[in-house]
Amino acid sequence: MYSRRIGEVKRVSRQSAKCEILEVLCEGRICRAYNFIPLTGPATAGDRIVINTTAVELNLGSGGYHFVCLNLNNPERSSRGQGHIMKLRYTPLQLRVRAVEEETSPYHAVMKEADNISGMPVIAAELHSMLAPFALALKKKLPKVRLAYVMTDGGALPAFFSRTLAVLKARELICGTVTTGHAFGGDLEAVNVYSGLLAARHVLKADAAVASMGPGVVGTGTRFGFSGLEMGENLNRAAVLGGRPVALPRLSFADRRARHRGISHHTLTALLKAALVSADVPLPLLGEAENAVICEQLAAGGLVEKHKFFRYYVAPDFFCGEESLCNTMGRGLKSDPAFFAAAAACALHTAAVLEKQG
Repeated sequence: MYSRRIGEVKRVSRQSAKCEILEVLCEGRICRAYNFIPLTGPATAGDRIVINTTAVELNLGSGGYHFVCLNLNNPERSSRGQGHIMKLRYTPLQLRVRAVEEETSPYHAVMKEADNISGMPVIAAELHSMLAPFALALKKKLPKVRLAYVMTDGGALPAFFSRTLAVLKARELICGTVTTGHAFGGDLEAVNVYSGLLAARHVLKADAAVASMGPGVVGTGTRFGFSGLEMGENLNRAAVLGGRPVALPRLSFADRRARHRGISHHTLTALLKAALVSADVPLPLLGEAENAVICEQLAAGGLVEKHKFFRYYVAPDFFCGEESLCNTMGRGLKSDPAFFAAAAACALHTAAVLEKQG
């Protein structure tokens, strides 16, 4: 059972056209709650709402917000939109979408024939915070490139929960988002990641695609119990569809946890165990001591024989002026430079692949 409370809306502000941030009076205190308009409709000051308070009660660092479950001032609403595919299936908040594959979709004929992405680089990333620096770096190298984002359901499910996505789309750093599985709210909806990658290539006409979850990641301190393991599966999916699998490694020398020092154990496990295909793994050239740690990790895991590794120099001021889009787990460019250098190295490699493909 989830925790829930009734509160009164005091103030409404828009994060995007589909997401509101509410100030709510609940149990004598003002708190913040997210309201997803496609699910619960718009809110106004004075509305009485039911909010899910579970994450805040658990003091979660990621996802620690209240969410609106029901607006008691507007409890009856009819389903809107088109399509017959259900996401969040068999839950009280299930909603219908028009998937890019279904028969009523204008892209049904294209998707019916699509079975290959023709060498398109697919960048498998573990964290949503990798998307922005990668997109910035790729556009810096190839200003006219069309980069799509294929969002999985491993993290946040609504695409419009991501403030980053709104900025990337507004600045034309990505050409569109495909939400797959139970993720929803993208420019296109797809039943699974395979269809999502095909839609990115054949509907959005992307030259390259980043496949990763939305904001939020689950970890348990065990080898396989983390949501980012899907990184290896996305590399497999890219290969099955005739794409170029490219891994964006989670790299840090600022994380205090030993298991995430250098190349994170998450990335190492995904590449060694979950990935069944050989992938390109670009890495940045760092300081002598940091490079030594990375080389030791790769040698110990036996990854050098399985995957193809590349090294790229990333200038210290590469992301100058883009600090607002470079943040991961509360750390920025200055406090965690290796993390963002890894995204830049991956972008430089992707650009080189695309330039070679012509």
